[in-house]
Amino acid sequence: MDDMLKDFVVEAMDLAVNVEEHLLRLERDPDNKETLNAVFRSFHTIKGGAGFMGLPALVAACHLTENLFDALRTGAAPVTPIAIEAALQASGFVADQLTELANGAAPESLPAMPEELEHILTNAIEGKGMDAPAPAAAVVAEAAAPVAEVVVVAPAAAVSTASADGLDWEGMYNAVVPAGSQVAAAPVSAVAAAPAVVAAAPAAAAAAKPAAKAWDGAERREERPEVRHAAPVKEDSIRVDAVKLDALLEVAGESVQAANQAAVLLERLLQFKFEGQAATLMATLAETLERASRYSTELQRATLATRMQPVGRLFQKFPRLVRELAKDLGKDVELTIEGAETEVDRVVVDSLYDPLVHMLRNSLDHGVESPEARLAAGKPAKSYISLKAWQEANSVMIVLQDDGKGMDPAFLRSKAQQKGLISENAQLSNDECFQLVFLPGFSTKEVASSVSGRGVGMDVVKTAVEKNRGAIHIESSLGKGTKFAIRLPIELSIVPTMLVSTSGAALALPMAVVQRVVELPETFMEVGGAPVLKDQGRPLPVRSLAGALGYESCSERVGIVVAAPQPYILAVEAVDGTADLVIKPMTAITVEGITGTARSAEGELVLVVGLSFLMDGCRGSVRMAA
Repeated sequence: MDDMLKDFVVEAMDLAVNVEEHLLRLERDPDNKETLNAVFRSFHTIKGGAGFMGLPALVAACHLTENLFDALRTGAAPVTPIAIEAALQASGFVADQLTELANGAAPESLPAMPEELEHILTNAIEGKGMDAPAPAAAVVAEAAAPVAEVVVVAPAAAVSTASADGLDWEGMYNAVVPAGSQVAAAPVSAVAAAPAVVAAAPAAAAAAKPAAKAWDGAERREERPEVRHAAPVKEDSIRVDAVKLDALLEVAGESVQAANQAAVLLERLLQFKFEGQAATLMATLAETLERASRYSTELQRATLATRMQPVGRLFQKFPRLVRELAKDLGKDVELTIEGAETEVDRVVVDSLYDPLVHMLRNSLDHGVESPEARLAAGKPAKSYISLKAWQEANSVMIVLQDDGKGMDPAFLRSKAQQKGLISENAQLSNDECFQLVFLPGFSTKEVASSVSGRGVGMDVVKTAVEKNRGAIHIESSLGKGTKFAIRLPIELSIVPTMLVSTSGAALALPMAVVQRVVELPETFMEVGGAPVLKDQGRPLPVRSLAGALGYESCSERVGIVVAAPQPYILAVEAVDGTADLVIKPMTAITVEGITGTARSAEGELVLVVGLSFLMDGCRGSVRMAA
């Protein structure tokens, strides 16, 4: 794909996604003129670029849809469900073609616009129902339309006035020269005699503007004369390959690490006594290193900012998915989105699409009830799903919540036992029962459908979240609904951590879960044989980090209060400070509880404890601190 086509595809795909969002908003508010105009402009822009790139199917679909929205915003056609459905189908066709181009398909290999799409768009323009056939009179009227209008609607190769290279040179010439210099158009009979033109040219133009004259390229310019004299648009952004950004961030992180190590070495050197010229040089060196450290930190922050993207880029894809799936399942569901402006690392945004799709499908199929069942339970017929995002300390929270029937812990435990995923004698709390839905192969469906039932969806969710050093938690109440809460680091490569040591190992804990540090006593109260310590009036279990990671036991007299769904105190040997570490994921081996490695300012290798491991209470399989 050449650079020009690549730029067109990227810009057009952004417009296509925005179009779907506008259409779903228009479905709720049909009288919104601003939304109508926004959709019209988007299709018009895509059509212009597609024409320049020689994509006739895109041009034809966008032109028909542009005619539809011209009729809608002028009142010539009503905003009806058929109009919204037609526009959504057109948007889907446009998105499919753009996706094929993005995947490397040649422009000439793209399929033509389907007749069904042309039919539904034409019906929508004429205000007809979904199944109304196109009358023969409309085809005849279109055949008698001026040649210049037909050239715009149909692909250039189908017009009888086109030359051997597929372009209508006379029509384009007439569009740009003064009125007195135009050449005569081809006879109308020649156009009517060409069956390809009659088949490709819809009745859209005749329905939307019955008395329109042949298009000469001047009409729109007369409506907005200021465009001809407008100054060139200033480019305020450029596109950069993500790989280059990743490389830049790695270099920035390493420069910060090098600056920190240099600062530690300088601090050690300053313990010695320097005199004369040596003292002057040391002072200059200290000032230079301080400035280098400051600039490397600023470079790191600026590089991180280039990788941050709003989660709204991801969220805006879901309203149509929910609408279509709810229609297939016979449910009345409305999706509300909050916090779309929340920014997170682009890698996180890209990797969250599949997990959120699985969660939405799960909520629609298992969570929310049918309108009849909701009415029988005393609920409103329409169900609601909310998708929210916000920043919390150094993490981003993404919460998906529905007002459906909720989950029954006893039923989940029974299903897991039937499938052999847990033992018959397993004693699980309600929270542990909710976590069963993440087990591979777990499903409450007896028969798999196209939506769910194969036991792979929620397993994918947990795997993807943990891969991004995140954690997921479930809360559910029977008859009231279910909430999935995902906590993720705002950015992945540089993480604020608390440095600790235990059993001779240097470890780092993500600051996102650290509330405070407390001193542990020699002896503990016990509840059920497990050590417990009161913290701010609430009893919290005490768990050993060395025991959780399988290290040798040691004297752990420092406690860290962990902000997990079920808070607890993590016992360590010592707290060595805090640091922003450049995390390197571990790819060669997998160690339970360890998500990556880093270098401290002294150059020491540090193991980074996983966020999900801590949020899950160290997996619940830990030995208690003594």
